[in-house]
Amino acid sequence: MAPRGKSDRRVEPSFEGSRDSSDFRIDADERIVGNGRPVKRAPKQASEEPPPRSRGKKARRARKSGGLFGPIRRLIYWCFVLGIWAGIGVGGLVLYYGAQMPAASTWAIPDRPPNMKITAIDGSVIANRGSTGGEALALEEMSPYLPQAVIAIEDRRFYSHFGVDPFGLARAFVNNLTGQPIQGGSTITQQLAKNLFLSPERTFERKIQEVLLSFWLETKFTKEQILAMYLNRVFFGSNAYGVEAASRRYFNKSARDVNLGEAATLAGLLKAPSRLSPARDPEAAEARAQVVLGAMREEGFVTDSDLKTAMSQPPAKAKSYWSGAQHYAADMVMDEVKTLIGEPKADVVVETTIDLRLEEAAEKALNTILTKEGAKLNASQAALVSVDATGAIRAVVGGRDYAQSQFNRAAKAKRQPGSAFKPFVYAAALEAGALPDTVMNDAPVKIGNWSPENYDQKFRGPVTIASALAQSLNTVAAQLANQVGPDKVVSLAHRLGIDSEIQPNASIALGTSEVSLVELTASYAAFMNGGYKATPHIVKRISDMDGKVLYEADYTNPPRVLSEPVAATMNSMMNRVINEGTGKAARIDGWQAAGKSGTTQSFRDALFVGYTSIMTTGIWFGNDDGAYMKKVTGGGLPAKAWKDYMTVAMKGYSPTPLFGTGRSLELPPPAPVEQQPEQSIGDFLSGILPGGGTRRNEPAPDGYPPAPPRPVQGSASIEPPVSRNRAAPAPAPVYPDEPGYQARPEPNYRRTYGDVVPPADVGGRRDYREYRGPYDAPVPVAPAGARRGPIPPGEVGVVDNYPEGRRTTLFDILMGE
Repeated sequence: MAPRGKSDRRVEPSFEGSRDSSDFRIDADERIVGNGRPVKRAPKQASEEPPPRSRGKKARRARKSGGLFGPIRRLIYWCFVLGIWAGIGVGGLVLYYGAQMPAASTWAIPDRPPNMKITAIDGSVIANRGSTGGEALALEEMSPYLPQAVIAIEDRRFYSHFGVDPFGLARAFVNNLTGQPIQGGSTITQQLAKNLFLSPERTFERKIQEVLLSFWLETKFTKEQILAMYLNRVFFGSNAYGVEAASRRYFNKSARDVNLGEAATLAGLLKAPSRLSPARDPEAAEARAQVVLGAMREEGFVTDSDLKTAMSQPPAKAKSYWSGAQHYAADMVMDEVKTLIGEPKADVVVETTIDLRLEEAAEKALNTILTKEGAKLNASQAALVSVDATGAIRAVVGGRDYAQSQFNRAAKAKRQPGSAFKPFVYAAALEAGALPDTVMNDAPVKIGNWSPENYDQKFRGPVTIASALAQSLNTVAAQLANQVGPDKVVSLAHRLGIDSEIQPNASIALGTSEVSLVELTASYAAFMNGGYKATPHIVKRISDMDGKVLYEADYTNPPRVLSEPVAATMNSMMNRVINEGTGKAARIDGWQAAGKSGTTQSFRDALFVGYTSIMTTGIWFGNDDGAYMKKVTGGGLPAKAWKDYMTVAMKGYSPTPLFGTGRSLELPPPAPVEQQPEQSIGDFLSGILPGGGTRRNEPAPDGYPPAPPRPVQGSASIEPPVSRNRAAPAPAPVYPDEPGYQARPEPNYRRTYGDVVPPADVGGRRDYREYRGPYDAPVPVAPAGARRGPIPPGEVGVVDNYPEGRRTTLFDILMGE
């Protein structure tokens, strides 16, 4: 209970400014304290007056605004708040888009697309093929100017950031937010991440994923590894990925050898590879290179002297496409590699049979002729193939200019060979029993509904088949094909290497079926090497980057496709084509050569295929659209180009005769005519009428196969005259596709002159007989006791026995034979 005398009610304090003057008033000094008694305070001084109300409001406003620095403090505050919310938002986006990506434990650098490094026989690089267009190089293998130029212009803080440049990223973020293109926001690491894992679209999702991948790259690899991966994969325009591909594309040299100006040009391409390409706009490329050089100077990578030297160099010039005939060979290699080992899964090195010296000589020979005479004779294109005795392609030119047209006319185009097909007809006739001096009548002839005519529309009467081949008489070739049988001619052509389909019709003798220049040329090599098939090939060895051999060519035991006497006789007959026939323009000094010209109807195509004991070369001239040339024959432009090329190709080799034609370059002289002690009326008449001069019972030379059975189709086979009965007929040759064939022992590929073996290296270059697989293995030796005889590429120094030529008669003299 409360003590008495005290009030139970609470006394609330009051302020005098809040009540009226007439109200009850208690001063401050009359306040009631705890004991209920008023307390007296000291009287106020006169000077102490309450502050005006207006000054109190200003003070309160000043306290609320924070004074002069209040707006700055509020700006910092709200920026901080917004930054937190922005961080939360960005973090949310990162978590969201990061969740769309696979687990980081599964991330791995994708394999670089495989590159195919193609080399010549001397090891020099012909080209690089594949999606990248060049091999990968280690950073220390590159020219030091290349990484410096790229860092200076693309990412100056490359060695100081952790995959992302915050300033560049912020600029890119703002630009993307406002709809402006992103420029300069990506580091080298980010660009590598984009190239390796992401699409090129510009979205928030891709940018965030790019940042995450950049962080991962920086944790997994060193700066040098990241830079090397970038330089080996980045796009430089013109289908070149990586510095090696770009360097060879624009400067025709390795990235190991580029100078300062060239490195600046390559680094400048990264901004806009297609627009700044030297092949498209050399001036723009040069202007951009100057900017790169300035950036390198600012970063201290080069001195003022280096900068002055680089800027004084002429701007880089590059053709709009790869140039050089060797790229036709590189394209052929790609096709052949896929058939041999399939699609490469990793980088491979392909060693080819191409000789770049011959490749350059071939391109020069064709372009020289086309430049001088092509326009006036309406010949716009040409092609060339050159093979050795095994079929190894030493040079191939698929057209006039690879930069303008990449279509390989030597390998992929099929044209009518014209009279260049006639050697197969004559070889089939020899197998059927004909002889070089077999007489045929060059006169109007009708085979079914077809009447062949000679080029000059003249007829020469009775001629030997050797003369008919030299003069390219169509009527005689048609008669031979009809007598032998078109099927036999087709069979022989396929046996020698013609893979294209050939129609067995009456006009086959004039080359009406289309073939490629490669297969036609390789088929002629069977005559050159003594009767063995020469399979055309361009790949010598395929190996991976560790040196493991994936494929190696082996042509050590080619099948026999012609008997030795037939091959030797064809060499002798086709030698006359060059010496006295339609191929006179192809004669080369110091060398015995053989060949055949070919011209198609209306001069659409002109060909010459010929060979020495070293090499076989085929050349074609014409137009892609089949337009008529102005009387261009195979003995014209093609024969001239053949001579120019083969003159260069034979340098470094010792002249050797053709297979079966003797030790010297001169053909063996005909045997002297024996003087008969008595001469009858029949003998006298046989010396006047053509075809005579041989006694009825005189045995013919050995070595020719007997005539085959008469064709069932009704076309008469060629049978030797009665006076040519053989005392001891040689057995008919048995070929690999016939029953009873037996593989012959491993041959000795070295040609011998008696007991002397010529050196393998002639004139500083390998002899063609050494171009065999396995190419590094020693030359095999014939088994003891094996019969010596012509073997591939042929004992060209050994005289073969071949039939004696027909004696000249009085009728021949009167007819001018």
